[in-house]
Amino acid sequence: MTELLEVPAFRQRVARLSVEDYHRLGELPVELLRGRIIEKMSKSPAHQFFIERVRKILSTQIAPDLILRQEGPLTFTDSEPEPDVSVVRGLPESYRHAHPTAAELVVEVALSSLEIDRVKALIYAEAGVPEYWIVCPEEKQVEVYRQPGAQGFAERLVLAAPAVLECATLPGVRVDLAALFA
Repeated sequence: MTELLEVPAFRQRVARLSVEDYHRLGELPVELLRGRIIEKMSKSPAHQFFIERVRKILSTQIAPDLILRQEGPLTFTDSEPEPDVSVVRGLPESYRHAHPTAAELVVEVALSSLEIDRVKALIYAEAGVPEYWIVCPEEKQVEVYRQPGAQGFAERLVLAAPAVLECATLPGVRVDLAALFA
């Protein structure tokens, strides 16, 4: 079956959106990636479980000048992803009228979204996110991306339980993968 965007007649009719246009759409279950609206997948109980587990682990370790966000948008040039977990600098009041435009750490949980989350790596790298994790519960491993640049992340590590993941960006943040995947 041919994908719609592979057909030139359809591709010419796809409207690109700016972040401002996207904001006018309201509260739809979508996110803006590369100027295109992408429908978000529903979250399974296991997906939500691992989001909560990561959030809980990080919440006890981040510095007071950081904010831990769950599914909060990050506004970049042509994208506004809503990562499962992110850590941003500042005070909550800083983001009353605009979403953060930077993050210290972004985490996605990939149960059925690994391919999409790997594509998002380039978006996060271009935006200068210094560290990006893809948590893969079925494999009991975490893909760690560091050293962002215009062409993507220069470093990619895959750590599996029972390793301990130490965040290079946030000193003191450590995740015992055996405990995460227990």
